[in-house]
Amino acid sequence: LNATVLDAFFTCRKKVLLAKSPATQVGGISSVPSRRSVPEEEEALLQQQQLEEEAGGLHSCESAPAVGKVSATLTSDWLEGSELLMTSLSNLNVASEVTWCSDQQHDELHTLMSLGPKEHVAVTLAKLPEEESVAVVGIAAWSAVRTQTDHQISGCTPSALEREDEDTAVLDWSLAHDTEIVPVEATAWPVYDTGQFQPFPAERSYHEILWRDWEDLCIQPAVPELGSENGPLFEFRVMSYNILAQDLVEQSPDLYLHCQPDILDWSYRLPNLLQEIQHWDPDVLCLQEVQENHYWEQLEPTFRMMGFVCLYKRRTGKKTDGCAVCYKHSRFQLISASPVEYFRPGLAILNRDNVGLVLLLQPLLPEGVGQKAASPLCVATTHVLYNPRRGDIKLAQMALLLAEVDKVAKTVDGSYCPVILCGDLNAVPDSPLYKFIRNGQLSYHGMPAWKVSGQEDFSQQLHQRKLQTPLWHSSLGITDNCQYVSLCQPKKSGELKYSRDFLLQFRFCDAACERPAHLILWKGVTDVKPDRPAHWPKHLIVVNDPDPELFFPSHFLPQRGRPEVTTMPMGLGATVDYIFYSAEPIENGNEGGRRLYRDGALKLLGRLSLLSEDVLWLANGLPNPFCSSDHLCLLVSFGLEISSA
Repeated sequence: LNATVLDAFFTCRKKVLLAKSPATQVGGISSVPSRRSVPEEEEALLQQQQLEEEAGGLHSCESAPAVGKVSATLTSDWLEGSELLMTSLSNLNVASEVTWCSDQQHDELHTLMSLGPKEHVAVTLAKLPEEESVAVVGIAAWSAVRTQTDHQISGCTPSALEREDEDTAVLDWSLAHDTEIVPVEATAWPVYDTGQFQPFPAERSYHEILWRDWEDLCIQPAVPELGSENGPLFEFRVMSYNILAQDLVEQSPDLYLHCQPDILDWSYRLPNLLQEIQHWDPDVLCLQEVQENHYWEQLEPTFRMMGFVCLYKRRTGKKTDGCAVCYKHSRFQLISASPVEYFRPGLAILNRDNVGLVLLLQPLLPEGVGQKAASPLCVATTHVLYNPRRGDIKLAQMALLLAEVDKVAKTVDGSYCPVILCGDLNAVPDSPLYKFIRNGQLSYHGMPAWKVSGQEDFSQQLHQRKLQTPLWHSSLGITDNCQYVSLCQPKKSGELKYSRDFLLQFRFCDAACERPAHLILWKGVTDVKPDRPAHWPKHLIVVNDPDPELFFPSHFLPQRGRPEVTTMPMGLGATVDYIFYSAEPIENGNEGGRRLYRDGALKLLGRLSLLSEDVLWLANGLPNPFCSSDHLCLLVSFGLEISSA
């Protein structure tokens, strides 16, 4: 290293604060570190430079062992407490060893000279593993103090910091249920001469905020008269999940302004979704909003490696997403698969591109159960139209799906095998569409179309679309019982459509007991109102059911009393995703306008609890870094009765 480079290094326009170490002696005089004014420091630099020039000739006759590493920090202004600690010149008369700088450091020094004045420019030639002395051209022993790295922050261990840098959404899926979550205390970071500040407090783990309990329903006491004999069950899990197609995210960015852009990227969402599905390990997986190219290129190959057999139906028209049903080939065998398209040319009520998928699966019993058999299982999934104003279309789509389910689930002897119907139905609990699926009937004539799904209230609008009877044209080939006409038993000629007994049951319904507003009042004629018998159920009667879970599900969280939600469109929580399953109606069981049921061959064993709207807002709504869809997944455990072959 020649004197020219040294001169350039020390006369660089950057001002460097020098502090002499207590152990340094120059010419036998001991020096003590002290603060000087700027002219005094410049004078010290010049004196030091002259001493170095006098020693410049020593380098030509000495060897060049391995050079050390120097760390330097340059600032355009004096920073109180900026540290570049360098020992002063040692005894120039004693130079037992001379160290040469490498070519790389020579180039770095030239780069250093070319730097213009910038605010707080840090130039690090190299980092030192520990504080060490470096001999440069046999003159001053430079004690370069390594700049503090992230892992040297006071009070923080390297492992803790590395964990904070990792994605919590990835970490938390691997946490065991009994893992204790310990909050991380905020640590003061020492920064020289800028005062002490506290970093942002450590966020609560998404896994902690969005924790969902598993409700084991098989251990609950059963009502003796409603229960069934305990026997062997074929247990399996079913998941229904609207995974949010990426094309829909990009088409409606205004719906996701509350999300960080990174978590909406498919490269981030895909691993999260797959990890969530693998974590819950369902045997039957029903998906909605599955983008076609993602299905064939990524999802289907991955599910195949996880042991699934997958079937897919894309929405009609130019839509790029659809529905998929996947089942474990070790648990089920496919009997039939029936895709359902809701778009029917020429029918205005069926002019949308939504689809459904109906499968008939045969459970595979494990070895060692003897001569046993389980009934086939019908699994159907769909994504019904979203538009809250078009309840008429929603009902027609559901009628088509139920007609296909009726066809697939019907056995040779006329009975039906167990049915599971799930998906995104875009209808809230206790809405007419919800009651139609649950109770099996709906009187819809004159009903406002917006009221069918109950998603929004348009009652204040002047012009409202109202449903008329019949809802669809006879050319559709579906009866008002949601069955294909071609599969129904032909009726005898002259047979009445409705029997007398059927009509009599409407004598005391709400419509019959209300006097029409425009009816002319004739005393003794039109002012007569039938008396409702005592045994006739009143409208919306409140019943304190001893075991409500046994008869009909509650859509309120039992611990908090808040409504459970499965999605948060526009920041408002709602329940629109369901898993329905076939059950046996209870004789004379009608409480509060609800038909009561009990488990039949298919029994509900457990379910994954949902969350409330306020809890989801703690995680910034949906999607978030932990849940990569705008819907929550549904997961239930069923037991199918095993009978003798």
